[in-house]
Amino acid sequence: MRLPGRIDAAIAVLTDVEERHRPVAEALKDWGLSHRFAGSGDRAAIGDLVYDALRRRASIAWRMGEETPRALALGAVVFHWGESVGGLNQLFSEDHHAPEKLTESELERLQATSEEGMPEAARADIPDFAAKELERVFGSAWVEEGAALGERPPLDLRVNTLKAERGKVEGQLARFGVEKTHLSPVGLRVPPREGARRHPNVQADEAYQRGRIEIQDEASQLAALLAASSLDDSGGQILDFCAGGGGKTLALSAALANRGQIYAHDADRHRLAPIFERLKRAGARNVQVRQPGEGALDDLAGRMDVVLVDAPCSGSGTWRRRPDAKWRMKEDALQARAEEQEKILHEASRFVRPGGVLVYVTCSLFPAENGERITAFTGAQPEFLTLDLAPAWDKVTARPAPRWATPAGLVLTPASTATDGFFVAAMARQS
Repeated sequence: MRLPGRIDAAIAVLTDVEERHRPVAEALKDWGLSHRFAGSGDRAAIGDLVYDALRRRASIAWRMGEETPRALALGAVVFHWGESVGGLNQLFSEDHHAPEKLTESELERLQATSEEGMPEAARADIPDFAAKELERVFGSAWVEEGAALGERPPLDLRVNTLKAERGKVEGQLARFGVEKTHLSPVGLRVPPREGARRHPNVQADEAYQRGRIEIQDEASQLAALLAASSLDDSGGQILDFCAGGGGKTLALSAALANRGQIYAHDADRHRLAPIFERLKRAGARNVQVRQPGEGALDDLAGRMDVVLVDAPCSGSGTWRRRPDAKWRMKEDALQARAEEQEKILHEASRFVRPGGVLVYVTCSLFPAENGERITAFTGAQPEFLTLDLAPAWDKVTARPAPRWATPAGLVLTPASTATDGFFVAAMARQS
């Protein structure tokens, strides 16, 4: 397929997402199944175009004067892929699979370069309701921080130190252009790629198949390392209360070098299901999986040195990876999430021993899901005191504290730490 055909396909996928209110990954998969003539390179390019259009949806819509799938796809190709307007119209006229030729209005919009008068929420490429939330956290830098959530993300890998050293794996994956992460001591990164180029399929590589690497954003790696940083060489006892598919459980296991005991639990057994194969591939032997069920964790009450709560959240910190979720989210969903997080925190706290630590993590940037939850929790349970994570950060990263470190916790962002958006807080239970 040539570029015009790929643009036409992207318009079709964006239309499907809009009209049927479905996740973009599903729409792309269905398009591929119904257009089997498209090769892997075509599907990758179409996916890139769809995702880039959604990442920059607000600013493209403002510049194009409309928010139609066609306007978004054309705007992404010209404004962010660097295609010339004249060249695009010429290609359209030569390709039977192209969309209709550009109209005079579209030509004028695509050739305009001024962004004067663009609303700040559009410059940040975020929903209007999210603007006030980000401004509460980042002050005058909120537009910059929001816009960074619209950039293409890197592909981050965690080296499984139970099986390999980072330097050795870096050499094995050199053909992918990997580089060491700046903050995580066990991370490797494939930087974002320009144009219609997707990241390599590292899951097909021997390093992945043999359990030497896992796909995990650097912020998530850091959250696990910070959670483990308070433990001594014996490893201690850790409960991963919202383990999901086991990403942080695996990172904790490696950080503790298979010492101590980690209990992996999740309220949803379907989310937990992938963990068994992942544990086997990683060679993690200090993990016990606790399936959901009445009384499944009762014997752990008051015994854990560390309880990690990776709470369900809005996912606003991961919008560059899931830009369709950015536009599906509604303001009233924040309140529902906050209530759920409050309940989970209180449930998890009963497993922390006196002197132990409760670590709270979200992939959100909204205060209602982060600092406000810590303030509400410690107010209701005064035996828990918020810890300063600066010493732990220095121990893990040997770098200065992140820009948005607060007394309530650390805020990591694409703009300030080149990671996904994450919030990490720790609270110690008084003896």
